[in-house]
Amino acid sequence: MGINDERDIEANLQIGPTDKGMVRLFIEGDGVEIPMDFTPDEAREIAEEIMAAAAHARKMGGKKGR
Repeated sequence: MGINDERDIEANLQIGPTDKGMVRLFIEGDGVEIPMDFTPDEAREIAEEIMAAAAHARKMGGKKGR
């Protein structure tokens, strides 16, 4: 399974700070919970990667925001 393979799976994503000064991405779906903690610097790098991917997808004619 790669990044371009589509699947019909629903999941919830929550993002927020933890009480230990980390940034948590919490993914829940189909009976699975995945907490992923990142330092603030790591979280900023991830955010920059998401923004770059969104800009690239938009140039490729991706779906417009809802």
